[in-house]
Amino acid sequence: MTPRQDAPPPLWSDQRLRLRKRRAIALAWILAAAVLLIFLITIVKLGGNVAERSF
Repeated sequence: MTPRQDAPPPLWSDQRLRLRKRRAIALAWILAAAVLLIFLITIVKLGGNVAERSF
């Protein structure tokens, strides 16, 4: 088979791609903030008892 010479037009315009990328970056920041928040809450709840734990 030979490749087609006339490629179909792109499905996403440049503006839609930019918006999609900005939305993905925003969601990544929100996810990172949620993970950090859960981590900090865990550390605060454990407090100083982490070093004094007996196994």
